[in-house]
Amino acid sequence: MKVVILAGGYGTRLSEETHLKPKPMVEIGGKPVLWHILKIYSSYGFNDFIICLGYKGHVIKEYFNNYYVQNSNLIFDFTKQSHPFYLQSMAEQWKVTLVDTGDNVMTGGRLKRIQPYIGNEPFMLTYGDGLADIDLLKLRDFHNTHKKLATVTSIQPAGRFGVLELGSDSQVNGFQEKPKGGNQWINGGFFIMQPQVFDYILGDQMVLEEEPLRNLAKDGQLMAYKHFGFWHPMDTLRDRNVLEDYWKTGKAPWKKWDR
Repeated sequence: MKVVILAGGYGTRLSEETHLKPKPMVEIGGKPVLWHILKIYSSYGFNDFIICLGYKGHVIKEYFNNYYVQNSNLIFDFTKQSHPFYLQSMAEQWKVTLVDTGDNVMTGGRLKRIQPYIGNEPFMLTYGDGLADIDLLKLRDFHNTHKKLATVTSIQPAGRFGVLELGSDSQVNGFQEKPKGGNQWINGGFFIMQPQVFDYILGDQMVLEEEPLRNLAKDGQLMAYKHFGFWHPMDTLRDRNVLEDYWKTGKAPWKKWDR
């Protein structure tokens, strides 16, 4: 099953970093967040990626163009040959298709533009800025069981503020720091879709999260896979710092490939 990654947005809320690079190339632990996402998928055996490029897409192209060299031990013997001799490579066994989908194209339009690379088969899809410890095999099994056109992973975000538990006399009986919000579930990415979903996208300016997903829901063709574990976006500098702190502890929840 192919994995599509949306990596073309401007990332304006992370402008401290994205004035030089696209948001998926902002680093966590010295590696682009895009690398972390690919590692999540490859740890479950999904190694065929299609990356939708847009803003500063050349940075992502350059990264993968140099990836094998940068992750290999080499000998340069200029007395005998001009090409390096590879001693050992630590590069992953990935197939990465990089597709320019335009600077000013919306998420639905980007997805529509890579339709020729999908073929008539289901595919996975996620954003290039969100990390999770999701079990992708359970997600796949859930999708295969319900027989609908699309599955979205739903998560419960932490609240913005701490919650006070008050008694009738205004005594504080408890305090919970930024609890997850009630029964509210939001779009956490990590989709699986059937190829018929492309029929719901009519042009470059369609936002996937608006008409296409709403119409899928209206037609009874969108199911939610509830993920109760770790999930965190990288929308702001604060988000990046939170993820970096997780990585520095050596216990980043999404790093399942070494377990």
